[in-house]
Amino acid sequence: MNFPTTNEWLEADGLGGFSSGTVATVRTRRYHALLLTATTPPTGRIVLVNGFDAWVKLDGKTFSLSSQCYAPGVIGGDGASRIESFEYQPWPRWVFKLDDGIRIQLELFTAHGEPMTCLSWRILGEQEDAKLFVRPFLSGRDYHSLHKANPAFRFEAEMQPDRIAWQPYADVPGVTALTNALYEPAPHWYHNFLYTEEQARGLDCEEDLAAPGVFSWNLAEQEAVLVLATRDAAAKIPARTKPVELAARLRDREQARRDKFPSRLHAAADAYIVRGRKGPTIIAGYPWFADWGRDTLIALRGLCLATGRLQDASEILLTWAGTVSEGMLPNRFPDQGNTPEFNAVDASLWYVLGTHEFLEAAGRAKFPVSHADRFKLLAACESILEGYAKGTRFGIRLDTDGLIACGEPGVQLTWMDAKVGDWVVTPRTGKPVEIQALWLNAVSAARRANPKWKEHFARGLESFRTRFWNDARRCLFDVVDVNHQPGINDPAIRPNQIFAIGGLPVSLFEDERARLILESVEDNLLTPLGLRSLAASEPGYVHRYEGGVLQRDGAYHQGTVWPWLIGPFVEAWVRVRGSGPTVRKEAREKFLKPLLDHLNEAGLGHVSEIADAESPRVPRGCPFQAWSVGELLRLDQVVLRVDESKATKRRREPVAA
Repeated sequence: MNFPTTNEWLEADGLGGFSSGTVATVRTRRYHALLLTATTPPTGRIVLVNGFDAWVKLDGKTFSLSSQCYAPGVIGGDGASRIESFEYQPWPRWVFKLDDGIRIQLELFTAHGEPMTCLSWRILGEQEDAKLFVRPFLSGRDYHSLHKANPAFRFEAEMQPDRIAWQPYADVPGVTALTNALYEPAPHWYHNFLYTEEQARGLDCEEDLAAPGVFSWNLAEQEAVLVLATRDAAAKIPARTKPVELAARLRDREQARRDKFPSRLHAAADAYIVRGRKGPTIIAGYPWFADWGRDTLIALRGLCLATGRLQDASEILLTWAGTVSEGMLPNRFPDQGNTPEFNAVDASLWYVLGTHEFLEAAGRAKFPVSHADRFKLLAACESILEGYAKGTRFGIRLDTDGLIACGEPGVQLTWMDAKVGDWVVTPRTGKPVEIQALWLNAVSAARRANPKWKEHFARGLESFRTRFWNDARRCLFDVVDVNHQPGINDPAIRPNQIFAIGGLPVSLFEDERARLILESVEDNLLTPLGLRSLAASEPGYVHRYEGGVLQRDGAYHQGTVWPWLIGPFVEAWVRVRGSGPTVRKEAREKFLKPLLDHLNEAGLGHVSEIADAESPRVPRGCPFQAWSVGELLRLDQVVLRVDESKATKRRREPVAA
């Protein structure tokens, strides 16, 4: 049975680090690694152990249990052809079938809360006198970079009973292997590993890795255990601990922890909620994103609120409350350095909505929120709204029509944020449609605590209904007052208009126009994996997300499908049809099933960031994306929950001012 290299597995350590790879065992990305740790959780990610070669000697024959790709596309090792089966739940588990019928199982998992990866091999069935060899490949590099052979790498190992430790470079964490193997030093450079996914993306794609030695076991005598950890993490484990006992304890602990998740989606959600230096936060996507403001606050509604993880939601919101500056939340904290980036007009508004939805959920669940915490959360919301009303960075301000204007040349502010050099692909300067929906929902939530926002809501709602309706196309303009020129409107059919009727507590249309907006989106943008970012009939439409950086970023929001947008679309679809149990059941079968099927491809158990706009709609971008999983969870647990007695109740405000 052949297993594709396009299917990938992920094991997150709960700190921002992770292990990942392909089902076929061939590493195709620079991010595929066994031990990738966050040195300043959840950032500062360093690849310590990239992968390994494994082989078995049995009756004078040698059988490979791994495969590598070397430039110019040569496959070394035929282990991939011996994979008989693969499972990714509760963690990756391979069964290799040797030519004489002997089966060997490999399982791999990370220990939650520690930079530690546990691997084990054992023979299935009768024990045979088989000798297993494993050669680890080490680097010690930033996870975005590539490693090259150099004289500074230190191959020497510190050898103690059941422990082998390396310190390849002085300024990166050391690596310790806790193992019941014999270890033989055999220093060697392996050159020109080829990462085909990086090659396809037009990026540097060849790497050299260091192989300091070889581990060996007799599988007839014992299970082969190899626990890879940072040196600091390994130091916490008592020296007398036997590796087999350690692996068993870690396995039992992880099994018990993962057994508590009621579904695959709940398990997937857990990978994105990590413990950072300042408390829990949400990783936007694996393998290359960290915690972004916009992504965190969109994903939080599904990952935390829909799943009842209110403690995590509380701590995340309180942490972000302390980052408000001039009415704005940062959109991104760089992996290196401490200067946050504030280029997001929507992140702060998502924060206001997330806070109010959290407080409502806490009230329903009788989750305790202290007076001080409530005050801090609401004060942050008020600061955001005041900042927008008075005006803040990047031309963000409340206009006289009650709508939010935003944007300056060269700056991308909405979620359609692709930029290459000085080229902002979808600038959307002026008054973008979803920003108005977010603003009106935010002031609607705030008016309960502060009545002054009631007037802002009424004026903005009237302007929105009048100014955004495009009678010629029977849907909404994507941007009005383009480039701050009054009366110049962008009629492009994009998915952003769906937020006027779905995805947010307040629907801004409840008449015939809501049905027409929904029909426009469904007819022009809907695919089984989400919504296209631009209708195929529009100028600039791109049907494939592929090529180098320029080509990919040019396609990112010009037709490419985004699964997270299925959340607001399905919510709008259900609202327009009456929201009854029959409607929700129909929506579940019609819209959720394709995405649930997608859990078995690309990022296994997860939902991809994007996909091509046209058939076969190849999944692209990050194979593990937080807001994609979050919105699917929100639909599953809230919007389409048929058993309302068990559903997470969600208030829906009347549209009237």
